[in-house]
Amino acid sequence: MTRKRLPYPALHASHSGIWICDTEGRAQAISKGEAIGRVAETPHVFLNAPLVGQRLGYPDLSGLDLLELFAFIHPARFTVPTPAGLAKTLEMELPNDESETAAFYQQAAVRLLAILSDSDWAEREGAWSSAQALHRLRWPWAAEVSRQIEKPVGPERWLFSKLAEWEEMSPRPAPKAVHLEEQETLDQLNALTGTGSEDRKGQKNYAAAVAQIFEPRRIRGAPNMLLAEAGTGIGKTLGYLAPASLWSAKAGGAVWVSTFTKALQRQLDRETRRIYPDESVFREKVVVRKGRENYLCLLNLEDALQGGFAGRAAILAHLVARWAAYSKDGDMVGGDLPGWLTTLFRRNGSTALTDRRGECVYAGCPHYRKCFIEKASRASQQADIVIANHALVMVNAARGREKQSAPTRLIFDEGHHLFDAADSMFAARLSGQEAIEIRRWVIGPESRNRGRRRGLAARLGDVASYDEEGGRAIESARHAAEAFPGDGWLARVNEGEPFGPIEALLGEVRSMVFSRDESNSADAGYGLETELSDVAGPLVEAVASAAESIDALLRPLIQLGQRMEHLIEEGPDWMDAPARARMEGALSSLGWRCDTLSGWLALLSRIGGPADPDFVDWLMVDRFEGREYDIGICRHWLDPTIPVTETVTKPAHGVMITSATLRGGGDWDTARARSGTVHLEHAASEFAVASPFNYPEQAKVIIVTDVKRGDMPGLAGAYAQLIEASGGGTLGLFTAIRRLRAVYARIADRMARSGLPVYAQHVDPIDTGTLVDIFRDDPRASLLGTDALRDGVDVPGNSLRLVVMESVPWPRPDILHRARRLAGGGSAYDDRIIRARLAQAFGRIIRRADDRGHFVILSPAFPSRLFSAFPDGTPIERMSLHQALEEIRSTNPHSGQSGLSRDISFGHETGI
Repeated sequence: MTRKRLPYPALHASHSGIWICDTEGRAQAISKGEAIGRVAETPHVFLNAPLVGQRLGYPDLSGLDLLELFAFIHPARFTVPTPAGLAKTLEMELPNDESETAAFYQQAAVRLLAILSDSDWAEREGAWSSAQALHRLRWPWAAEVSRQIEKPVGPERWLFSKLAEWEEMSPRPAPKAVHLEEQETLDQLNALTGTGSEDRKGQKNYAAAVAQIFEPRRIRGAPNMLLAEAGTGIGKTLGYLAPASLWSAKAGGAVWVSTFTKALQRQLDRETRRIYPDESVFREKVVVRKGRENYLCLLNLEDALQGGFAGRAAILAHLVARWAAYSKDGDMVGGDLPGWLTTLFRRNGSTALTDRRGECVYAGCPHYRKCFIEKASRASQQADIVIANHALVMVNAARGREKQSAPTRLIFDEGHHLFDAADSMFAARLSGQEAIEIRRWVIGPESRNRGRRRGLAARLGDVASYDEEGGRAIESARHAAEAFPGDGWLARVNEGEPFGPIEALLGEVRSMVFSRDESNSADAGYGLETELSDVAGPLVEAVASAAESIDALLRPLIQLGQRMEHLIEEGPDWMDAPARARMEGALSSLGWRCDTLSGWLALLSRIGGPADPDFVDWLMVDRFEGREYDIGICRHWLDPTIPVTETVTKPAHGVMITSATLRGGGDWDTARARSGTVHLEHAASEFAVASPFNYPEQAKVIIVTDVKRGDMPGLAGAYAQLIEASGGGTLGLFTAIRRLRAVYARIADRMARSGLPVYAQHVDPIDTGTLVDIFRDDPRASLLGTDALRDGVDVPGNSLRLVVMESVPWPRPDILHRARRLAGGGSAYDDRIIRARLAQAFGRIIRRADDRGHFVILSPAFPSRLFSAFPDGTPIERMSLHQALEEIRSTNPHSGQSGLSRDISFGHETGI
């Protein structure tokens, strides 16, 4: 049944106005108050409820969201969540201006609903059953959807019966020792780049250098190590994939390519298709691996579908189930689940659909043979190219996982982030939030409203029932965990009524942090910290009691682990294959928790004793916008590349660390220190190739000299004028969220009235990846953000032609930085960090040979010594804001255009 119009009005709201189109197709502009009144009474069709609700000042907005309908009809398919993005996906005519957009929403809804009765609809299977379930949950679209879907003749094959099972395979043999000839490496590169492609000498030299890490290792503990800096435009992805794929084919081994950002993982997923163009071969040879917390847990989903979720969260669960049936790999974070889907549900339960607490029951799960996590793990053991991330590589190495298939060849792309990834991975943090997670892992959730109980006894019920010694260990662990912080711990600590020794310790930590605070920020909402030195008597006493409590839990967990290993070895009569597999899997999670508890004990043993020069310890109270959310004690390695070198680098046979900014605008000493190669007995090889771009002609750095530091109106005015001068296409980078929000609040309406939409990280209720997609799709849009947008954002073409930094990105002067600064050379250490950040930010502008752009820094006192952060020959000039605006206008074809343009406002730009 195809309609020309729906019996529902439609609403479009932006910073430039609000429009409603009635059921007869008549559109009109209305006020916020009138719009709120109408949507509260009658369901309206709109696009992206949280964003529209924010524009209206009506956060509880609900109705007929086109994105929810799209997610039902096309699960595992992405569309840019804007009018332009939806129009392009549906191949519809674009509205001429925003006043026609509400009417367009009605037309888009009709087009989407018509797909449901199309015989060629690819995602039909399971839709009818899903629609019936959503109807019972009062999903706003359910009635319209049910009218269009024909009831199937027989039972539908649904999610849990549709998913394929993984198969156990024999271990992969060790790779052969092979030698890669330079010419065969270049031939492989030519095959990947394709006939007629540009001849890049730099890329060929880079590929030849990378091939060296695949030579047979000569000395145990001394891998073939390469530090390689390849400027933007060299084509380093194919440059290292060429020798990597060649070695894998010849040696029969796997190459792990590790990234820091999900954006690069997606890019690698696309690029590796050149190696294996056949889809079935590609799925066998290339696997994307992430931590298990990224994947949908089918048992958690089943719980949610069977009543574990209520209200809007239950609707989300059914839409996720639709997606899971068509997903490539079940990756909920950066995979083929649209990033905007979970944000539509605001306080949603999406995190409860993944295994974030190590509660997996492994072979005890009825969906174990279809588990996305297990499937990815086994696929990676047979794959030729495994695309992972820095954190997963370090976790697997540090915790001894997957030793039977540990990679011997590793490529760390985005290698300038290796230091930070290691800093996070090898840190210890005894805090209230961490302790309550341990308690929940042992005892289970305290709330009775959740579906299944997930305590240790429930996950290892057979051990508790059939093995007396194991049962006693589980019961002892449960009893000990009851002394750990539980729900409401923070309120009890703040009120001076802690429960148990760990909460008492956190209370003493909080008291000492506040008493020693010299920042005058106790009421400003910032997090607080103080060095762990010269501690007072009450804290030392609290430490001793907390250590006893932690040890009381650690001992039975160690005993349980030993008992499980013994049972697996002996194989008693009651242990069937699922029980064995469940215990083998649980041992990994158990080891992780024991490592955490052991780290806490080591941390507490330091208090009151001599300082360990390898570590930095401090006390902290974490706060956000004036609200406390955690209290604890922290320990970080002074140099976190030490554990990386020992656990990851030395055991490997060949390792490359590469980046476009590996030296960060400095020298090789910076790269050696940040990569950990200084800790190797044998020096790493070093290779650098400059970008082929003509920076003197393509880019210019402008230092604006008359925007005063701390002048918020002046800063906001500068951003507004720069965006107008550039006609949009601006990436604004901030060092503080508060200043980002203040600037956005001042300029968003003005920009919208000029036809130049502005989006903002930490403001718009949209995930960062989707914000970048929107920005990339509309050359008149601008995007404001913080660190996540300074690196890893790839927006080639005219959609990004201006980068504006509101100040020099000085490191935050916290305790950890102060210690590293002292050990790393004082101000020279700061300069290395700042140059690296500037180089990464500048790298956003020129992504290909025909790009042009400006890099503007609103900092009158920008030091000349930092100029080396920019590529050689790049023009750098200090000037007033007025002069900068004239400069940008004179070189920008979009400058001075106001209002909406049919060609560009919805992402259709010419010449790109």
